[in-house]
Amino acid sequence: MKKNPSLPSILRALLLAGFLLPIASCNQSGSENANNETEPTEAEAKLEPLTSETAVEVLSAYEKQHPDSIAVISTRLGDIKVRLYKDTPLHRANFVRLTNAGFYDQGEFYRVVKGFAIQGGDSDNREMKNGAYKIPQETNPKHIHKKGALAMARYGDEHNPDKESSSHNFYIVLGEPLTDAELRAYEAEHNIQYTPQQIETYKTIGGEPGLDTEYTVFGEVIDGMDVVEKIAQEPVGSGNWPKEIVPHKIKMTNK
Repeated sequence: MKKNPSLPSILRALLLAGFLLPIASCNQSGSENANNETEPTEAEAKLEPLTSETAVEVLSAYEKQHPDSIAVISTRLGDIKVRLYKDTPLHRANFVRLTNAGFYDQGEFYRVVKGFAIQGGDSDNREMKNGAYKIPQETNPKHIHKKGALAMARYGDEHNPDKESSSHNFYIVLGEPLTDAELRAYEAEHNIQYTPQQIETYKTIGGEPGLDTEYTVFGEVIDGMDVVEKIAQEPVGSGNWPKEIVPHKIKMTNK
């Protein structure tokens, strides 16, 4: 059954609500540690926590020194290979920086919405802290929320009018093929115009165009979409948390 074009706002509200709690929880932990005079653990020493004042400068410098753009996300259900876009430099640098420091090795896919998206990057068991900061949005009309798109979560508009991204929570898009009429409705809602190729992509591969212009897409799955689908099929409890955790480890690779 095709989705009703009126659903984007509903889905977006659910997405924002689900993203808000984990981010707030991590920020609180970072604030508590800032007031704690104990020595950092060995894991924490690998990653200098950033702030809103230092994030852009540090990430801009890191991006120049680390041109890596291929990452492998390993889970108990298999591996997902993603390519990071060069024209979203701050988001790419942030993802590579956290990956190289081992930060994402302490994360998991903690929210699964079948047919919509799987969200990872966070965990209640994490020891390493990355600081309380957000990443300036780098939305680009070239990069749409097609099935397999890799994007960054964020706070809702009422708390975040500039649509800045989370420091670490990411998601991979699922979604179903759409019709011309549905796509025209999304174009009107977001005041955008899809290229013929993007229209064909949404009609054949599918995705979630209701998220376009709202979140920064900074990469895409190039292998392992079947694993994403398996994760999406995991039984969930309240808050769409998988009943059996799906930890992930992420490594950069040249292959």
